Amino acid sequence: MSNNKNISFRFAWLPAFILLACAAALSAQAPARFVGAITAINGASITVKTDAGESYQVSVDSSASLRRIAPGQKDLSTADAMQFADLAVGDRALVKLDPNAPAGTLQALQIIAVKQADLALKQQKDREDWQRRGVGGLVKSVDAGSGVILLTSGAGAQLKTITVHTTKTTMLKRYAPASVRFDAAQPAPIDAIHTGDQLRARGTKSPDGLELSAEEVVSGSFRNISGTITSLDPATSTLVVKDLLSKKQVTIHISTEAQMRRLPDRMATMLAMALKAPAGGRSAPPAAGNTTAPMQRGGTGQMGGGGQWAGQGSGGGDPQQMLNRAPAIQLADLKKGDAVMLVATDGATEVTAITLLAGVEPLLEAPAASQSLLSNWSMGGGAGAADANQ
Repeated sequence: MSNNKNISFRFAWLPAFILLACAAALSAQAPARFVGAITAINGASITVKTDAGESYQVSVDSSASLRRIAPGQKDLSTADAMQFADLAVGDRALVKLDPNAPAGTLQALQIIAVKQADLALKQQKDREDWQRRGVGGLVKSVDAGSGVILLTSGAGAQLKTITVHTTKTTMLKRYAPASVRFDAAQPAPIDAIHTGDQLRARGTKSPDGLELSAEEVVSGSFRNISGTITSLDPATSTLVVKDLLSKKQVTIHISTEAQMRRLPDRMATMLAMALKAPAGGRSAPPAAGNTTAPMQRGGTGQMGGGGQWAGQGSGGGDPQQMLNRAPAIQLADLKKGDAVMLVATDGATEVTAITLLAGVEPLLEAPAASQSLLSNWSMGGGAGAADANQ
């Protein structure tokens, strides 16, 4: 009987021991500080999802220090004090945990927040600045010694070479592997840039736009894929494409950041004609901003008399401007058998889409020029190309 009592006594402590062990594991797993987006606010606690995908629920005591900082600001001494009630879902937050909090609890010692509205405004301003003072294209050559990078930009009759000058003060960044996030790009030396990479730079342009003194450069190695959709899975936001070049099946992950558009039939035909036209050819589109070209309501463009190109808006018949005007679509708008072209993260059998274009059957007749067009477009107007630093 005595042995049974001892056994019962020992096992009675097991639930408490397990709870303590779980609490200790929870504390050990959470880093001392982390950055992410606030996904929920419940009572006096917030849930933060980090950029790595981990979620932490943190209690915020009245003694915690809460500060608000502008996007991109580094000097925390100028941050403004804020109240817990000022926090909102969608805000970015740097959370520093209290090392003296009770075991098994995550309690904030300090929170430094960037309001979602402030971030959206900065992103918009940055996008406008990249468009106004930026250039983009495929890397033709890199001279690390002189800091000169040659890009090919545009497609078809608008293909041109741009010289990008970098110095020791130029901020050089590179997309992280398998990432489409501009804000996740990491500092990298110029010799990390290779021929065929996509590159975007902003700085001071020459009057003709063919030279740029770069203040900031971001580059990455991406994959171009053209082919037919063989299957779709909306539940996992994926589709499978048979790549025309490799003849292999590639699984495409569609994230919320992917830019997806469908070319109307006439637009696809016009783009194909423009891409196949030699420099100086009669069917070449005019330079951006040509106001003499006839306008066509609806933004799809048309062929005018004498084989001249007619477009809409300040972009005239610029193929990349036309892509920007193509209707946006969702994964649900695609079906098995659709032909697509896309730029994606580098990978052999699984990739994440950056830019996807459907309705591209006519473009596949000029595959090299079409891929150049899509690559340049994904850097200039695609998701993640010019988002603000956070």
